[in-house]
Parts: sequence; C-alpha cells; structure tokens
Amino acid sequence: MPPIKAFLNLIRWKNLIMIVLVQFLIKYALLEPFGVDTALDFVGISVLSLATICIAAAGNIINDINDIETDFVNKPDKIIVGSGISEKAAYNLFIAFNIIGVALGFYLSHAVNKAPFFTIFVLISALLYVYSSTLKQMPLIGNLVISVLVGLSLIIVGLFDLLPVMTPQNREIQLTLFEVIWHYALFAFMLNLLREIAKDLEDINGDYKAGMNTLPIAIGRARTRTILIILSLIPLLAVISYVINNLYNVQVAVIYFLVLVVAPLIFTFIKTCYAKSKQDYHQLSNLYKLVMLFGMLSLLLYKFAILN
Repeated sequence: MPPIKAFLNLIRWKNLIMIVLVQFLIKYALLEPFGVDTALDFVGISVLSLATICIAAAGNIINDINDIETDFVNKPDKIIVGSGISEKAAYNLFIAFNIIGVALGFYLSHAVNKAPFFTIFVLISALLYVYSSTLKQMPLIGNLVISVLVGLSLIIVGLFDLLPVMTPQNREIQLTLFEVIWHYALFAFMLNLLREIAKDLEDINGDYKAGMNTLPIAIGRARTRTILIILSLIPLLAVISYVINNLYNVQVAVIYFLVLVVAPLIFTFIKTCYAKSKQDYHQLSNLYKLVMLFGMLSLLLYKFAILN
C-alpha cells in the first residue's frame, strides 16, 4: 500500500471530511443565513474544524494501533499499522495530531474569550485514548462514549460560535439555534450508536479472540441484534415525528426527509431484522453512515423550512 494511501486510511479521511462538512454546514447553512451574532469568522471555524479533525485523527490512529490483533482476524486485507505504516510512525503521528489539535483548541478558546473551553479538547483527546485502550472492550460503554463524542463534534460549533456572544437581547434566538444543533447532534449520536453496535456484530470473531467483551460477546449475537432492531426504531420514529410536527407545510423538506432519511431508515430496519452474516452487518454499518450524511445535509433546507 502506498504511504500516502496508508496514511489517509489510517486517519479515516472520509470520516474527517464529514466532520468538516457538518461543522461548516452548521456555520454557513444554519447560523449565518439567519444573521445571528456569532463569534467565529471563516478563519475561526476553520481553526475549530482543524482542531476537531486533528484530535479525531489521533483517536483513529490509536484505535488502529490497539486493534492490530483483532484486525488480523476481522480485516486482514486492510491492516495498516505494521503494514503500510510502522507502529512507531503511527505512535508519532498520534502524538503529533493530539498536540496540534489541543494547541489549536487552546488558541481558539482564548480567541473567543472562553479560556475554560480549552478543557473540552483535552477531555476529548483523553477520552478517545481511554476508549481505544479500555472502554471499547466493555459492553455498550465504549459504543456510548464514542457516539457522545460524535454528537459533541456538532455541539462544539454552537459552544464556540453562539455562546461567547450571547446577551440578554439575543438570548432567545441564540438558544433556539443551539437547540437545532442539539437535535442534529442527538440524531448523529443515535445513528453512530447503531453503527457501533452493528460493527461489534460484524467484528465479533476477532474481538473474541483478542479477549474483548463487547456487547455481542457478553450477551450473544441474537440478543444484540434484538437490541439493535429496537434501538433502530428510535431515530426512525423521531424523524417521522419531526417531519409531521415541524415540516408538514414545507413540501421540499418533507420530500427530502421521506426519500433520503425515512425511507433508508425503514430499509435499514428491515435489513437488520434479517441480518445474520458478517457481510450483512458491514452493509448495515455503511447504511447508517449514509443516512447520517443525508441527515446532516438536510441543514441546507432548514432556512427554507423556517421561512415557509
């Protein structure tokens, strides 16, 4: 594997691009069009995104380092650490990305006059390390932690862009838009939780040989699939409720959500009911990621929906 390709795969470049895309969508498709007071200009949101993806990249790297044993079973043809990139080089990259991410977070926190916000970046960096080394081996705990961090990658835009310039005069509109970000973060959290459980089902053989105690190993495949089926109803029903209560009179938004979010969620739910093989769960994992992407892209419709 060429070094550049190995590096890009190691940091999960596609996932990092999605983080940047969503953060810029929140900034320029949700906040800016409404003309609300914001603390970040283009440079500011770029620094925030860069800090976020640096720490996320570091998390992906340490995860690959700690997964060498399981990857030999789960995906022997996609091993990066020890193949495309040496373990020493991976550790150096892990440290470098963390330093850059935390340093950018320190700079940005002081730039918006919210120095305590710096601790957010430190905590995220630490949690990603603990997740990779310990928490991911625990039933459901690791899934919940990594999903919370995914949701936080959205919420952090509101924390840095809205809260620093909140005043008694603009408090209502600032909190209203922060609530919108919160709803999208919950959606991302739920979809990622489902995806993490599906990945655990996909990787059960390698995880078992490595001595891990993920949810499928702790309670069995059948029970875990039942939990996945039940949990998959939550985002489906939540999105349907949101469309009925908030978008019923906006035809374009209704069509978008029904075709690109609700329909794929229904398809995914049905596929989950019949999933059995490693390949089935791999497909489910990809479907959840696709639905999350379409859900985030709906931010482009939000202003249109509100104005109508």
